[in-house]
Amino acid sequence: MQYRRFGRTELPMPVLSCGGMRYQHSWQDTPWSGIPAASQQNLEATIRRALEVGINHIETARGYGTSEMQLGRILPLFPRQDLIVQTKIGPSADPKQFLAKFEQSMSYLNLDYVDLLAIHGLNTWEDLEHSLRPGGCLEVCQRLVRQGRVRFVGFSTHGPTELIVEAIRSGGFDYVNLHWYFVNQTNWPAIEAAAQQDMGVFIISPSDKGGKLYDPPAKLVQLCQPLSPMVFNDLFCLSHPQVHTLSIGAARPSDFDEHLQAVELLDRADELLPPILARLEQALIEQVGEHYAKTWHQGLPRYDQTPGQVNIPFILLLRNLVLAYDLVDYAKSRYNLLGNAGSWLPGQRADKVDAEALRPYLIHSPHRDRIPALLQEAHRLLSGAEVKRLSQS
Repeated sequence: MQYRRFGRTELPMPVLSCGGMRYQHSWQDTPWSGIPAASQQNLEATIRRALEVGINHIETARGYGTSEMQLGRILPLFPRQDLIVQTKIGPSADPKQFLAKFEQSMSYLNLDYVDLLAIHGLNTWEDLEHSLRPGGCLEVCQRLVRQGRVRFVGFSTHGPTELIVEAIRSGGFDYVNLHWYFVNQTNWPAIEAAAQQDMGVFIISPSDKGGKLYDPPAKLVQLCQPLSPMVFNDLFCLSHPQVHTLSIGAARPSDFDEHLQAVELLDRADELLPPILARLEQALIEQVGEHYAKTWHQGLPRYDQTPGQVNIPFILLLRNLVLAYDLVDYAKSRYNLLGNAGSWLPGQRADKVDAEALRPYLIHSPHRDRIPALLQEAHRLLSGAEVKRLSQS
């Protein structure tokens, strides 16, 4: 395993982390008597495999159902100083409620302290206000640090880039968990802002939200040769020194194996990545034209600035991924979450686009005249049954 300095925390962070949202028994709190023995055996085998290969960062959340409780039966068996444990608590208007959830997490984890505590899901400006205001969630976290129950404080987010940057620039956080990977690089300015603050950077769900790369389409497999799409994406992310670790949401011990190949290839990233990136760029150009490929994102309004809150940038991105790389299943799963995932994936689908009503909002786009038709095309390609977030299913 390779390790990177996790920003100003100075923690030696493994470049792969063990995320805790896929090996738990249930998304709902369940009495210990309701946890099947096979589920616990699988979780424990997964943790032991992680530690065996040097992945000592174990990441979970209060919102991950039985994950904390199940981890609390295995983590205390290992030397505490050998582990980096992170949990996450959702922001609340009532700091007492936030603290109560933290106490519940600690009881389940069966630990005296956690190395990393994140405010989970700073997705809206209201969430940010609840966290940063005097007496808010961040002050609760800072008090826990002074008490020795938390070592470092961060936040996780699915929010817009400008909100993430604002949270980073507040100076109150030691690290950030965010989305950034090859298929969606929108949050790069936030990563740059985090680097300027010397914050740790943790990438959320690079294989699932990064394209369902555990089940890639044949075209993407061919374009990523000699690497698998998953190894390519890991290598792409970690080739940027501003990125410190990738979350591997392992459901079983073997789920680490393919990612470990990327760790072995990190020293060859400068040799392996350029030809693959060139092929991926050319594949998009062949489908949409060079000018559109390089400018499609310019001048697009945010979903909350658009009639009907249509998430135009995200929908056009998904269209690109389908046309260039055949990422149909991934794009459909993301598209049909729109309107059903709240702040975790905001905005609406394009099924009710009014071209005339939209026109004034597209004046800064070089493709203003084409976009209504492109949105309608994307809807035809991607529409289907509504999809729920994993935690809601």
